[in-house]
Parts: sequence; C-alpha cells; structure tokens
Amino acid sequence: MKTMKALLSALLTAALLAGCSSADSPALEPIPGSITYGGQPRTKLTKSPVGSAVHHQFYNGTGQRVEETYILQPDRSLKLVRRVVGPDFPD
Repeated sequence: MKTMKALLSALLTAALLAGCSSADSPALEPIPGSITYGGQPRTKLTKSPVGSAVHHQFYNGTGQRVEETYILQPDRSLKLVRRVVGPDFPD
C-alpha cells in the first residue's frame, strides 16, 4: 500500500512539474545593444566555466536602461536568458 501511495505521489508530482517547463516560454531575441545582436561574439569565453552567468547593461534607443543575463553554453556560445528594461533612475 505504501508503494502504491509513493508511486501515485511521484506520478502526480511529475505531471505538475511538466507544466513548469521553460520550453513553453518564448526565447528572448537580441535587440540592438545585446551582446549577441547580429550573431555570437567572435571571441570565446575560454576561461569561464560552462554554465557561468554573464551580465550586460546598456541603454536602448529610448534611453531606458537594459540589463541582460546570458548563460555560457558547452559550445562556448552565449544564451540570452533574462532581460529587464527600466528607467535609468527608478522612482
């Protein structure tokens, strides 16, 4: 009986977590000012460990501050995973 409850609990948990997949969210596209705008950078991050976060700040065309986070992939490319756009000086 305990085995059946544990199995049922595991199946229910797996079903709930399947809905939390990041594959459902659209990928962020680079914008002018992004490190990967126009393609991957020519220089590779050879000393940083795979999975490292790379943070980048710049101002977009309307003067808003943009903060982006990239993750270093096994092939040494950068994957854009987060972008926050806001005023230069928040209230």
